[in-house]
Amino acid sequence: MGGVHFPATWRSPVTQPPQLVLYLVDLLAVLVLTFGLYFPRHRRRDLVVAYLGVNVGVLAVAATLASSTVGAGLGLGLFGVLSIIRLRSTELSQHEVAYYFAALALGLLGGLGATAGWLGVAGSALILVVMAVADHPRLLSRHRSQVIVLDRAFPDEAGLVAHLEQLLGARVHSASVQRLDLVDDTTLVDVRYEVARGGGVAAGAVPDDVSAALPGARAGQVSA
Repeated sequence: MGGVHFPATWRSPVTQPPQLVLYLVDLLAVLVLTFGLYFPRHRRRDLVVAYLGVNVGVLAVAATLASSTVGAGLGLGLFGVLSIIRLRSTELSQHEVAYYFAALALGLLGGLGATAGWLGVAGSALILVVMAVADHPRLLSRHRSQVIVLDRAFPDEAGLVAHLEQLLGARVHSASVQRLDLVDDTTLVDVRYEVARGGGVAAGAVPDDVSAALPGARAGQVSA
């Protein structure tokens, strides 16, 4: 008894989105990433220009490479080199680096996503969802990081941690001494700490032995 044979066209192929749709999805996604997520949370105007520029630039070149005889791998390699140069040219915090690569990935999905079809659209949506959740202000909001200069030298780690916990009114998870100056009696320390629930360190409550922070250093929220 012979088996049942189905014609080769029994399964209808999934309709792929036009390339123009992928371009529009990319532009909409980078606008949401930049003006809906990054700028309202971090307020750094120069990086808004950088994110939009790198996204549109990657989109244009990736689309050109996808329609030419030049291998897409060569294009991705060139953009990897350019990304390293861009990241080394200025100081970026870790969350700003994440947004930078998110903008770059959106451009690649829009320019090279013709073969992936709707998977490229889903990838763009996934990037936005991950960035919205991972960079939400309420996620690990009690965990902080700060570089502090103390006007006392602390060669003993236990004494340093105890002093920082009293100073910050928080639980110190890590205290890494960057510079210990026994001559000028100062300690430069990178401290990771967790404030009490519903608490924080008020600006006027910081004692005088916190003399300064590193120039250009910013306090940020990190996971312990």
